[in-house]
Formats: sequence, C-alpha cells, structure tokens
Amino acid sequence: MKKTVSYYPGCALKTGAKGLESSALASMKQLGVTLEEIPDWNCCGVVHSLCEDDLIHHVAPVRNLIRARQQGSDTLVTICAMCYNTLARANLMMRTNPEKRDKLNRFMQEEPDYHGEVEVNHLLTFLAREVGQEKIQSKVKVPLSDLSISPYYGCMLTRPREIAIESRRKFSLLTDLLQSLGATVKYFPAADRCCSSYQSVNDPRIAEEATEFILKTATNVGVEALAVCCPLCEFNLKYQQKVLLKRGRLHTPVPIYYFSHVVAVSFGLNPDLNLFEMDDAAIDLLTRKGFKKDTKIVKKGDEAS
Repeated sequence: MKKTVSYYPGCALKTGAKGLESSALASMKQLGVTLEEIPDWNCCGVVHSLCEDDLIHHVAPVRNLIRARQQGSDTLVTICAMCYNTLARANLMMRTNPEKRDKLNRFMQEEPDYHGEVEVNHLLTFLAREVGQEKIQSKVKVPLSDLSISPYYGCMLTRPREIAIESRRKFSLLTDLLQSLGATVKYFPAADRCCSSYQSVNDPRIAEEATEFILKTATNVGVEALAVCCPLCEFNLKYQQKVLLKRGRLHTPVPIYYFSHVVAVSFGLNPDLNLFEMDDAAIDLLTRKGFKKDTKIVKKGDEAS
C-alpha cells in the first residue's frame, strides 16, 4: 500500500506535542502512507465558536479546508483531537448552513468558494478504514502483550454526535488499534470523561478533581497506562497527576502515552531525534515490561543514542 494523503498538523504538534506528530508520521510510513502537509496552513482556532454572529472565528478552519482542496484532495487527515473537532465542525457548518456558508465565502473573496467538499478524518478513523488491522499487525515487531493500556478519548472526539469519530461509549477505533499491537485493553468507563484542561488556569481545582476521577478510575479497573489523542489532555493529565501524587490524593502513577507512541514502540522504530518524548513514569513502565531492549526510548530533552 502506497498512498499520499493531505494532512493538517496544527500548532501543538509543531511545538509541545512534537512526539505525537513524529511518531505518527514515522509509523504511517511503515504502513505505506505518507501524510503530506497542506501548504500555507494556519492555526485552526482550537475551538469551534458557537455564537451565531461570530463567523470570523470560522475563517481559520475553513481556510485550511480550502488548502486541502487546492492540494487536490477530497480527504484531510489530522492527528490532534482538538484540531479534528474544530475542522470537522466547521466543515459540517459549510455543508449544512447555506446562509453562513455564503457569508464566509463572500468574506473570503480572495479564496475559492468552499461548500464542504473535503472529508475530515481523524487518523484513528483513517487507520481503521484505509489501512486495517491486518496491515497494522503485519508491521508489529515488538508485541505489547505484557502491557495493559486503555484508550482515553477525552471530549473532543465524541462530541457533538454529528462529527464524533464513533458513537458514545464505544471506543472501538483505539481499542482495536491497541489490540492489533498485542496490548491488553480493559474497558475504561472514564474514556470520554472531560479532563477539564480548559479550567487549568481559571480554576485549577476543577481540573484536579476531573483528573483525579479519571486516573483513579483507571487504577481501580487495573489499567496500567492510558493512550491519548489530544495534546491538551496529555499535558493536563500529566501535570495534574504530579500535583495529585504530591498531595497524596493519588498513590499509583498512571503513565500517559500518545496513541502514536505505542504504535511506534510496537513497530520497533528507532528515532534519530526525540521521537517519543516520554516522562519518567512512561519510560519506567516500558522498561519494566522489557521493551527498552528492542526499542530506543528517548526521554524528553535527551538526544537519541
């Protein structure tokens, strides 16, 4: 399988979440897929504005969709859950709301008109539809058979229903992927619970309480680690976990991995740079499971050896 697909990275994957992108791109190449960045992309705006008279905030995501179409694509893949949510909701609006679509197209008079011709896919959806479990399994060099890891979707991939990558409480896309790598996946009832990352500055207590519930739920059902898709979730779960451990409100650390990290580990990829960017808890868990013997695990801030 050799295929090139239009790809929107978003801002976080070029800064604090470089490991999410680099591990995903490297893994996709192993699967015969090249994710080609759309030209001249801009920040998607992070959130989809719900105000009826706030069309200006939809210019950013729609402009990116136009760039994908200009690239000659009918599909745009993104990895970040926040970017997916914003792009997919803007795309739905352009398809279903003629009044707003007309206003935006007239406002962006130097851009070609856009009517929702591009399909926005999260990478998990693309892997399931276009690659398949059999192909993924064929690339596994380091089976994760000794690792119990469960999916954490957060709120951006399942809400609202119209753009959800799958129905609420299902979680099969990421579950199937992890099982394809040989991992043990236990049902995690807090998989779509919001981590309240947006409250981290405004009211840290809300973020702490939300994270405490998520992580304690994981340990209570015997999950060793969580696989995430969102840079904001990854940061918030790690940061609040340190706070909770220090305050004695959490006693067992729960390593947090980007889903693309565990794919790259299972594929046996050896990075030249900081491909994985894992923290101590994540590295320690993989080392205890014996994966370090087969795969270079690079600690954030260190150079690969």
